[in-house]
Amino acid sequence: MIQINPLGSSSAGNAYYITDGHTALLLEAGIRFKDIQRALNYQTAQIAGCLITHEHGDHIKAAKEVMRAGIDVYASQGTLDALGLSSHRAKRVTAKQQFRIGTWTILPFDVQHDVSEPLGFLLANQAGEKLMFATDTYYIRYRFAGLTHIMVECNYSMRILDQNIAAGRVPAVMKKRLLNSHFSLENVKDFLSANDLSKVQEIWLLHLSDNNSDEAQFKREIQELSGKPVFVAER
Repeated sequence: MIQINPLGSSSAGNAYYITDGHTALLLEAGIRFKDIQRALNYQTAQIAGCLITHEHGDHIKAAKEVMRAGIDVYASQGTLDALGLSSHRAKRVTAKQQFRIGTWTILPFDVQHDVSEPLGFLLANQAGEKLMFATDTYYIRYRFAGLTHIMVECNYSMRILDQNIAAGRVPAVMKKRLLNSHFSLENVKDFLSANDLSKVQEIWLLHLSDNNSDEAQFKREIQELSGKPVFVAER
């Protein structure tokens, strides 16, 4: 059974611990390693690998420390090059080419963000569960069959963003950046509507904006749309 433990989910830093009861993984390493250790009661030796989506600091802050702790980091060549990671612990992965870590079979897929080679990940375990993880993208072109767990960015609402711009709380220039780099509430709804949710057990909303989101609203609207339990990752 998949268990998801968000360790950080905001522009300040993103990291998530997941396990299927056999193999534990870290998704992103965007908070201080000592905070990761503390959150996991210093049981980091059990982590079999760390998946990194892209090179922005709020996703890779602890990547080098993670490797020094003996944990392999998996990322695209573009991300590894941008970070200057060349250790034997730095493992290159490629979109649409499966690889395995312990009991997980992992399929990276390309996403859309303002970096060199960003990825999302589809993780399947031996119990037949499937987890999709996607953050920092404005579009997901793929459809996924048999998902049981969804971890997806829900950064902002267009309505809240427009209200903030009109009130002068957010610079107008931010709108173009968000539209071309982050997944909105409206994007999440479109994505969920395009996928078969019949087996989905949990939906996790990630990386909510401090200024342009409403946690209660986002949770309510996604629950109403999907009919599934919805959780908002801690910020």
